[in-house]
Amino acid sequence: MTTAQAPAPVSFAPLQAAVREAGLLKPRTGYYTVKFLTNTALVVGAWALFWRLGDSWWQLATAVLLAFAYGQTAYLGHDVGHGQVTRSRRAMTVLGLTHGNLLLGFSYGWWMNHHTRHHNHPNHLDHDPDILRRLVAFAPRQAEGVSALRAFVIRHQAPLFFPLLNLEGIGLRVGSVIAIRRGVVRNPRTETFLLAVHAVVYAVVVFSLLGPLLAVAFIAVHQGLFGVYLGCVFAPNHKGMPVRDGEAEPDWLSRQVLTSRNIRGSLLHDFFYGGLNYQIEHHVFPTMPRANLRKCRPLTMAYCAQQGLPYYEVSATRSYIEVLAHLRGVTEQVRRNASRPA
Repeated sequence: MTTAQAPAPVSFAPLQAAVREAGLLKPRTGYYTVKFLTNTALVVGAWALFWRLGDSWWQLATAVLLAFAYGQTAYLGHDVGHGQVTRSRRAMTVLGLTHGNLLLGFSYGWWMNHHTRHHNHPNHLDHDPDILRRLVAFAPRQAEGVSALRAFVIRHQAPLFFPLLNLEGIGLRVGSVIAIRRGVVRNPRTETFLLAVHAVVYAVVVFSLLGPLLAVAFIAVHQGLFGVYLGCVFAPNHKGMPVRDGEAEPDWLSRQVLTSRNIRGSLLHDFFYGGLNYQIEHHVFPTMPRANLRKCRPLTMAYCAQQGLPYYEVSATRSYIEVLAHLRGVTEQVRRNASRPA
């Protein structure tokens, strides 16, 4: 099993001071005002096209557009949850519930709890929920004592990885319902009501305008590609990077940098990935507005080089190759372990 190890404890304070002095942690009200307006126009425009096309198989193209629009909405909700948009707790809650529960149909409160634990313990086999809730295995020990279904998935997890992303939207909703029933969220009644509104309105709109077969096909394409889009953005961030276990934790900076992977690219990549292509900077400074992550990159890269801390950045294509290679490697190791005499 690959574990994340830092050469030596690294002080975070000098980098933090440099970033503060550069003004990169300050809110970007104007930027996010434009982002919310353009994203609203994208979502409204997509649903207007849906209404205009009516009962036509061209609606499958609208489903593709809506999958992208929902993904962009999710990334805005992500920024809200990190305090990048506003530091007001009340405003964060209102915007989070609107984007998560009402517009997308999954629990903002559950996601906040889930995502905060991920940021505190990235790629930890016992504490990172982004690793714990997956069917695939990122280390051989995760294949021990699993169900027959998960064992089958692990045996074929590299070729199944991207197809399984079609289920990510369902997984988010199932996780939301379970969390609300267990009382994990702070506002269970409000969240339940908003989830119900989303589900009812979505079903009524789709099934009232489309025939039954087309409606089911539309939902499958929309929700499936929404999951694929989310997965294609989140998978390169940490999957295939070093994992760790046990109670001993490296220092904050090493913990975030060693387990994260940046995607090298352009402003188009910044838009498609919602700024999460700068995963190292995002993990080191989670409250930093996404528009400032590109400016933070050279500061972080230079400081890591100065401290001898590996800073990992590859192309988007290379990142997916590495994720699949890691999954294949885990599968092979699981097979070798299973073939050894007891």
